[in-house]
Amino acid sequence: MNNHPHRLSLHNEVHARPPEPLPPPVAVTHVVMLLQAHQRTDSHAHFSQLLRDHHLPEPQAGVNHMRADMGAFRLRWEMHTEFVSYTFMRNLGADSAADKSVPKALEVVPVAWLNSMPGELVCHMHVTAVSEADTVRGNAVRATLQDESLTGSLVANQQALVFADFVIQADGATQTLVLVRDLSPRRLGRLVQRLLEIETYRMVALLGLPIARDSVAMLSRGEIELASLATAIRTAKPDDEPALLDRLTRLAGEVEGYYAATHSRFSASSAYFDLVMRRIDDIAEDRLDGLQSIKDFMQRRLTPAMSTCDWSQRRQQALSERISRMSNLLRTRVEIEQQDSSRALLVTMNQRQALQLKLQSTVEGLSVVAITYYLTGLLGYVAKVAKTVGWPISSEMTMAVAVPLIALAVWWTLKRVQQAVYGAAH
Repeated sequence: MNNHPHRLSLHNEVHARPPEPLPPPVAVTHVVMLLQAHQRTDSHAHFSQLLRDHHLPEPQAGVNHMRADMGAFRLRWEMHTEFVSYTFMRNLGADSAADKSVPKALEVVPVAWLNSMPGELVCHMHVTAVSEADTVRGNAVRATLQDESLTGSLVANQQALVFADFVIQADGATQTLVLVRDLSPRRLGRLVQRLLEIETYRMVALLGLPIARDSVAMLSRGEIELASLATAIRTAKPDDEPALLDRLTRLAGEVEGYYAATHSRFSASSAYFDLVMRRIDDIAEDRLDGLQSIKDFMQRRLTPAMSTCDWSQRRQQALSERISRMSNLLRTRVEIEQQDSSRALLVTMNQRQALQLKLQSTVEGLSVVAITYYLTGLLGYVAKVAKTVGWPISSEMTMAVAVPLIALAVWWTLKRVQQAVYGAAH
């Protein structure tokens, strides 16, 4: 049997990016860098440099995700379509259980390597997962969260609690606390991965919001210009229509160019927002008294932003459709006027052709007379000579009798020639 060329990669897709087993207590830091197309190679080389520094094998060409154990920490590297993510995991020993500070995974990562990451930072998140009985560390993390935006819920069939405030703290990262009741390391790893994806996709989805806000001015100008054109078209004279069509064409080009530049961003934001809500459903939240859930927070804070992006995209589409309809109407109007002008021109041409035919008939009549006159004169010379050799009829009588016959023959010959010429032309 011949295998499909993509069979193996398609089969392994369901096994790609499995969650990391995380036995508590553990500190996780998630960093997401937005990349331009030319920075993807730089990011790959940057990750390879860290592996070389720790005497680990580098990722092969084309590999877009990899896990590595650096000793003091573990790292999960994933290259996505428009960003790269780094997940640093650090196991917290029992000897630090009495430490009231909040340990971070990045504390054991080379600072120079962190500061030289290619791309732009779009998401920076700490997750601390400890046993619910570990009140010292749990309270230390909980104390860093702000009550004004605090979210909390039971998750994973009430086998863990999650607290987050989605506020960037002094170190430039957000903080999430997971209190584990009875979760296996693999289930905890799956829960943490979903929490990281919620924050990652939330931030990437919001990349469309500044564009949506910036589009307000352009769309308002376009709508005002279109309204002005609509008013001008209603009262325009035929001589004004080419200039109006030129204005309308320029407006259409501007709107379509902006739509092409923003459509992919808005579509991506919509797709990432769907992923956010799907991951929230995956963690199976149950409410905690007095606290809003992550889903409630996202619906109140993220949904309006996504609605703004959706509204901007729909407004662009509506403006584009209105411009297209008005362009069609104006072109139809110009075409009708051109048809009317063409019909008037045809009428004029027909009149001129009729006049030319009359002139031609007159010329043909004169031509018959002239040719008959000359032929009759020639016949007169012949008749005079014939009289001297015995022709019984005088030359004058011969000419008089021949005139109608010559005229008829000339007229018939000219008609045959005319029919032959026009017949060949058509």
